[in-house]
Amino acid sequence: EVQLVESGGGLVQAGGSLRLSCTTSGVTFDDYAIAWFRQAPGKEREGVSCINSDDYTDYRNSVKGRFTISRDNAKNSVGLQMNNLKPDDTAVYYCRIDVVGGTYWGQGTQVTVSS
Repeated sequence: EVQLVESGGGLVQAGGSLRLSCTTSGVTFDDYAIAWFRQAPGKEREGVSCINSDDYTDYRNSVKGRFTISRDNAKNSVGLQMNNLKPDDTAVYYCRIDVVGGTYWGQGTQVTVSS
């Protein structure tokens, strides 16, 4: 069974930093891209960043230069370093993996940025 577990969320002041982690199990991690999404109250879930098996990365415009995604294949995990956080970054952050046979999400981790 494929499972994803996020961690690292919390409350931080604007301008602060947090590092999220997504740890996977039940899948050959090295072969797949992992994506981070977020969902703020009353808004649709949106893509934040992704990294593929060749370490190609992509970011939504609003986080470019502030967020950095990375993967550690030895630990089956993907990290999201978030710097210079803004109140608009407040959301539940989810990681997702698409594998043969399905798409799997983690349970999410809350990030709250106070002004």
